[in-house]
Amino acid sequence: MTRAAVPGLPSPHPIGELLPALFADDDFAQRFTAGLDTVLAPVFATLDNLPAYFRPELAPADFLDWLASWVAVEVDPAWPEEVRRAVIGRAVELHRWRGTRRGLTERLRLVLGAGAEITDGGGAAWSTDPDPDRALPPAPGGGVLVRVWPLGGAGLDEDQVLAVVRAGCPVHLTCRVEILPGPPGRAEG
Repeated sequence: MTRAAVPGLPSPHPIGELLPALFADDDFAQRFTAGLDTVLAPVFATLDNLPAYFRPELAPADFLDWLASWVAVEVDPAWPEEVRRAVIGRAVELHRWRGTRRGLTERLRLVLGAGAEITDGGGAAWSTDPDPDRALPPAPGGGVLVRVWPLGGAGLDEDQVLAVVRAGCPVHLTCRVEILPGPPGRAEG
């Protein structure tokens, strides 16, 4: 949809009515200003509805990509419109949790409708005992296993899953992805 030329959109402030009385009966002046009204009516409509442009659930579909750039979130044009709106609307929360299990799990659920189980190989240990002979914990493996399954009936596209995992997995870690037919641990049969 375009806001540049909406057929039949009336202007809330017709210019012809604002002209001096001398031009009130001038046919040329009224037709000329009516043409300007046609051009300006979408501008007035946009300005009158400007607050709606900044709310992802109300913004026009062609404005979503620009709105996404304001909140520094990447949306794929191939995603359905309602998914793009949801990702943009929750951008702050997704940024807050980026690089964490919760953030990646939520992004997979929101974007693909997928459940996820994330296992990382990192580790940390502490002790109140200052014994220098105490063995240190093993070095973190630096790898993450992401197991993904569809929450709905449809399967998952491997390329889309990999794209979402790459966008949400910390760059210093190696991410392995497994796509499962259902939640892990369920009885197969």
